[in-house]
Amino acid sequence: MKLGVNLGYAAPGTNPAELVPLVRTAEALGYDSVWAAEAWGTDAVTVLAWLAASTTKINVGSAIMQIPGRTPANTAMTAATLDLMSGGRFILGLGTSGPQVVEGWHGQPWGKPLGKTREYVELVRAALRRDALEHHGEHYRIPYDGPDATGLGKPLKLMLRPLRADIPIYLAAIGPKNVALAAEIADGWLPIFVDPERFDDAFGPSLVGARDGFEIAATVSVLVGDDVQALRDSLKPYLALYVGGMGAKGRNFYNSLMRRYGWEAEAERIQELYLDGHQREAIAAVPDELVDAVSLVGPKERIRDRLAAWHETPVTTLIVGSPQPEALQVLAELEI
Repeated sequence: MKLGVNLGYAAPGTNPAELVPLVRTAEALGYDSVWAAEAWGTDAVTVLAWLAASTTKINVGSAIMQIPGRTPANTAMTAATLDLMSGGRFILGLGTSGPQVVEGWHGQPWGKPLGKTREYVELVRAALRRDALEHHGEHYRIPYDGPDATGLGKPLKLMLRPLRADIPIYLAAIGPKNVALAAEIADGWLPIFVDPERFDDAFGPSLVGARDGFEIAATVSVLVGDDVQALRDSLKPYLALYVGGMGAKGRNFYNSLMRRYGWEAEAERIQELYLDGHQREAIAAVPDELVDAVSLVGPKERIRDRLAAWHETPVTTLIVGSPQPEALQVLAELEI
């Protein structure tokens, strides 16, 4: 497997520029890619531009740029510019985010995310090919022809000549239909919280339509150290936040994923506690076994043994989520 490093999105009070040494370490170790995210804080694009200017070889990817935050044309311009200025090192990772962010932050309707994503990717690809942009779909109409249109809009071509018209597009997806859409229309898929031993049961049917060369770039939390229990415990707040607090009851995709893995009772309990304001209890309710299932923690030998399960999956890039330079070193020694 290729290796990547995921910086996530900056926590309050931190500066993503401080992560440049970690990224340079990854590049020196032979890592293939570095990824930045966005939620409702730091944006991915600015961070990736900074990282591209601070490195020479490593690919820079968005995991993710939020679809409701930019028009397809704006995303195409951004992708083409980042790819040009990085010398062809950009990977465009896209995702819808969840309804709380879509409606509560971006002020966009949640609507029909599958249909919207399909049209969005189609428009981005057309713009990167420098087609005259014209589209009359359910979600996007270009040129705009609504009742308040001036009538002056006309199909335009991207002024910039992209370094690559086929910039890779990956989709972040969790639900079966979303994963199937990624396999159908994208160049790659960005899964999170992968349990390698339950991968086929959870995702296998959705990936049947994937084309040859389809990339699966999965993020996994990695912490290296001898105190396995302490490392597990340090990841439990992160898992409790996503399983319990990301979204509403019945609209939490991470919670639904854990249920598909077989952790139904545990996922329900964590969410119930978290949404009722009992965050400490929710964190304590995260089982050690769940942390082990979706993370790599412990000394090098333990991580090596756990990697055997990952090699049984179709994952092509293992994206390391870790603040530890030593974690990057250990994975490099085990995989490169």
